[in-house]
Amino acid sequence: MIGIIGAGAWGSAIFHALSIKNKVFITSRKKRNIQNFVSLEEIFKNEYLIIVISAQFIGEFIKKYKNKLKNKKILVASKGIDNGKLKFLNEIFEEYLDSKNIAFLAGPSFAKEVKEHKPTALVISGNENLCRKFASFFPPFIKTYISDDIYGVEIAGAYKNVIAIAAGICEGLNLGENAKAALIARGLVEMARFGESFGAKKETFLGVAGAGDLFLTANSTMSRNFRVGLNLAKGKLLNDILAELGEVAEGVYTTKAIYEISKKENIYTPIANEVYRIIYEEKRVKDSLKDLLS
Repeated sequence: MIGIIGAGAWGSAIFHALSIKNKVFITSRKKRNIQNFVSLEEIFKNEYLIIVISAQFIGEFIKKYKNKLKNKKILVASKGIDNGKLKFLNEIFEEYLDSKNIAFLAGPSFAKEVKEHKPTALVISGNENLCRKFASFFPPFIKTYISDDIYGVEIAGAYKNVIAIAAGICEGLNLGENAKAALIARGLVEMARFGESFGAKKETFLGVAGAGDLFLTANSTMSRNFRVGLNLAKGKLLNDILAELGEVAEGVYTTKAIYEISKKENIYTPIANEVYRIIYEEKRVKDSLKDLLS
């Protein structure tokens, strides 16, 4: 049996997909009107757990429930970097739990399309046997690939949200498809360079977890992060944008983490830096994009 922690759009989509072949339960902080919704205590009775909560709350959650999570097999479906500790999610999990029991999920996957059973490809990274076990839970319309590049898969899933904000800004300023394509292409190079600094494999960024997820997220208003950029370009305030979204846009927080990490490690990340200046230093959007594209 499988338990899912987090019943937002993505958590609910995974729940519906996995329920096709398995007995699945789900929980979240707020009670949801979903079949097989149970308490957190009930969820911990399952051997296999999928965690789909905001990356910024992962550390707090694991620290609080580490004893209950200790012998569980865990798939992390959250995407982001802790911008308080400046740590990747795999590093936070490994502070408390055995890395052999943890796998990570990434890839181009809008929740709406997964709920509609449309063809989707995902990547599971981590211990091969555990990855294959989790892969077996997914229905036929979801193709799963196995990877041992934990840092690459995780960084790709987090970084693409930052590039998506920049792409949304580009779209909102009506700079055209040429400019957006150039921005996304340079974004792919940038996230690969950042990842390689932490031992990630270049090919990961050219595959489903990297280019695939980036092209999806940076090209559609179905992406929350793309909509953040779109609305920033229209002059809306960030707090108002996030309130309208109603769900977390991880790219806002990941931007800060990448900016701080790249400054500390001396990694060249021009797009992430400009997105940071727009969000956290209130630099004028037009000035920022002009500086970037020049």
